[in-house]
Parts: sequence; structure tokens; C-alpha cells
Amino acid sequence: MSAVPIEGTEVSISSPDKVYFAETGATKLDLVRYYQSVEGPLMNTLRDRPLLLERYPDGASGKSWFQKRVPKSTPPWVTTTVVSTPNGTTSDALVAADLAHILWAVNLGCIGFHVWPYRATAPGSTDELRIDLDPSPGVDFGQVREAAVLTKDLLDSLGIASFVKTTGSRGLHVYVALEPRWDSYQVRAAAVALARELERRHPELVTAQWWKEERGARVFVDFNQNAPHKTVFGAWCVRPRPGGQVSCPISWDELSTVEPGSLTSATVPSLVERRGDPWSEMSSRPQSIEPLLAMSEKDMAAGLMDAPWPPVYPKQPNEPPRVAPSRAKKG
Repeated sequence: MSAVPIEGTEVSISSPDKVYFAETGATKLDLVRYYQSVEGPLMNTLRDRPLLLERYPDGASGKSWFQKRVPKSTPPWVTTTVVSTPNGTTSDALVAADLAHILWAVNLGCIGFHVWPYRATAPGSTDELRIDLDPSPGVDFGQVREAAVLTKDLLDSLGIASFVKTTGSRGLHVYVALEPRWDSYQVRAAAVALARELERRHPELVTAQWWKEERGARVFVDFNQNAPHKTVFGAWCVRPRPGGQVSCPISWDELSTVEPGSLTSATVPSLVERRGDPWSEMSSRPQSIEPLLAMSEKDMAAGLMDAPWPPVYPKQPNEPPRVAPSRAKKG
């Protein structure tokens, strides 16, 4: 057992020497030290947001499960908030109130943190647009890079400032900090409009098609990551992979040379020390999505329906039939 004092709270770390990442030999305590080393940037983006926990009590190569509810044995100092699922089920979720809350979850075996796009104090205001650039089979990282640049170019042309991070896996995430004026339905509509416009402009590289059979070897702009109650893997968080890869914010200038596999819990702290936090200004530059909502309204006026929603969501107004095109044809 190891005790870690954080801002007046002592967090107990059991089995600190347990290996969590087989490729590097990094332990549970090493993961604690990593989060301590990036506390400033980490809390700048996570603070006061609800967290979905991805628990790996035996390390990144072991069994795992997602946990929305905090355990009943939660200490009295732990902050929680009520979150909902698409069908209305509620849970008491952990809030990233400070670093002690992150380390408390790490002690439970949490390696991955999936983050809500709002603050616990203002659940009705979605304050981040999150563009998930997801490579389909046959797509390499160079193509994802190109799609990210084209996404930035489109947002720039609309006067919307954006920021980029690696996912810790094969894709990239483009983020936009938002003025607290819109709910998740409006933010999703903006994401759908952006995805469709990117596909119109770059149909050989980018797709907005929800059904996998229609995507081909293109980069999918996953607009449904902005649907209500959806979470996205957190910035600066360590992925549950044997190498301990980090979902790492980078500058747009770094994008052309970044190698996501090399950004790990062992390498990112020195990178941050050397060049700082490329997202340091993001929260102080909230943007408007009015240009994207105007594009959405134009698409609807031209006769387009809403894009399909994930199957766990209730049927939505103006949504097309929720069935893959090949199955619809058979019917």
C-alpha cells in the first residue's frame, strides 16, 4: 500500500507495484506518477466533467469493464453527479473535481477515462464539439492526418478555431470549445453538417456514411460521438494498451510528424515539460457553431433527412429508417 497526498487529500494506492502495461513494465504507481506529472494540462480539460470509468484491475492486458456508477464504498470526499443513458437510466458518476479524484479511480484499476462534453454544474450546456476521425479498414494514419487538416481548413473558413489530439489508437480527435449556448442535439446537428460538407468536398478521402458497408476505404467522421449522453476518451488519458499510449493533445504544426504510438505515459511528461500544453488556450476561446447550424438548416431545406442515430437511442424526428441499406433492399 502506498499513500499519495494530493491537495490535502491522501489517496491510498493498493498494490502499487502491479504491472499495468506489459510492453513497458509500467506499474500502477507509475500510472499515478504520470497523472501527477501532467496535472495542469489534464485538469484544464477534465476539471468538473463527469467520467465514465474503464476498469482493468489486472492491467491493460487483463479483463475489463465499463463503470458509470461509482462504487457504494466511495469515500465521502469524492464528488459525483447524476448522469443519464439514452433510455433514461440514471447513475451517480465520478466528477473530475481535482487530481485526487483521478488517482482514486486509478487505484480502482481505472486506466481509461471517457469524458462527458459538459461540466457537472451545467449539464444542459454542451461546451465541446468533438470530431472523431475514425479510419475504416484499409485507411492508414497518413490519410487520417490529411482528413484532420481538411477538417481544420473547413472550420477555419467558417471562423471556428479547432484543436487536435491523438486518440491513443489509430485515429485523431478534433475539438472545438463552445460558447455555453447549445444542447447536445444542436451540437450533434452541427457535427452531422460538418461531416456531410467534408464528404462533399473530399469524397475520395472522407465519408459521413453511418453504415459501415457504405464507407469504403475512407476516413469516417463519426458525428454520433456528439449524440446526447455520449462520451469520448479523455485528453492526456492513458489508453488500456500494453504500450501505455496516451490520447495526447498536439499542436497543428506537430501533426505532420507525430507518431501516435510513441506518445506514451513514459514519453509524454518530458514532451509537456519541453513544449507546454498545446491546448492551454482552448477553454478561453469558446466558439460559435452558428455557421455549422446554418449548414444543417440548408441541408434540411434541400430535402436531406437527419443522419442515423445509434441503435440504443429512441427513434428521432426526421430520421431515416434505422436499417442498413443492404438489408432494406432485401426487405
